[in-house]
Amino acid sequence: MRFSMSGRPRGQALSILIAASCLALPLCLASTPSYALSEIQREDLPSPVVPPANSDSATPGATVPVPEAPGTKPVDGGQPADDTDKQEPETPPANGGITSPRADPDAPPPAVVYDLNTLPEPVKRMHGLIIEACKSGDIEKLRPLIGKGDSMTQLSLGDIDGDPVTFLKGLSGDGDGQEILAILEEVLSAGYVHVDTGTPQELYVWPYFFALPLDKLDPRQRVELFKLVTASDYDDMKQFGAYIFYRVGITPTGQWLFFVAGD
Repeated sequence: MRFSMSGRPRGQALSILIAASCLALPLCLASTPSYALSEIQREDLPSPVVPPANSDSATPGATVPVPEAPGTKPVDGGQPADDTDKQEPETPPANGGITSPRADPDAPPPAVVYDLNTLPEPVKRMHGLIIEACKSGDIEKLRPLIGKGDSMTQLSLGDIDGDPVTFLKGLSGDGDGQEILAILEEVLSAGYVHVDTGTPQELYVWPYFFALPLDKLDPRQRVELFKLVTASDYDDMKQFGAYIFYRVGITPTGQWLFFVAGD
């Protein structure tokens, strides 16, 4: 199944995504009717860390200098800068976050698994419930699976406002959510990988392209990839360096952790 994403040329759209990612311009997922790959929002970079004041050396009322944002003029606080009290802004982790592609060309690729019977029972159950909701054609069936509050499924690399089901409908080109349900079902029908085994970040992730270098896919695997994206998208994603279309993560306890696209 190939998704035209509301009729836009997908190869050209993905080229725009990569160019936009290089300029670090955030895009808004919720403002478009359905994602072309060029419209997938880039996750915001973390804010600089504000180092704590040193209670032993700071004078009353003094604060530790905070690194200025790029392009802003430093404010003269009347005191010389103390380099020992400054820290460099934090940089994102090497893997870009738990929802980000994890393909490492220098590491052995993880095993690609198709047999759902090898999944832990909570993971297998959640996978089946999501598939069942997708096949129903009623996006409201996803609501109890998405949950709410701190345990709510992450649906965007950035924050979303309002109702999560309404948000998903906004991603779908048809407006009722059937297109996004079809994408979700197709993603969960692919093989999966088990990553970060034995750590707090342990996950089962669909599709397996999440953790494989795209330029090392064999012909059979490329056929599977083309069920989700076009050949032009594939070439553009290889230049970007990772699979950045939709992926699903489920924890070993059966929590549906994320359904996102982007880098």
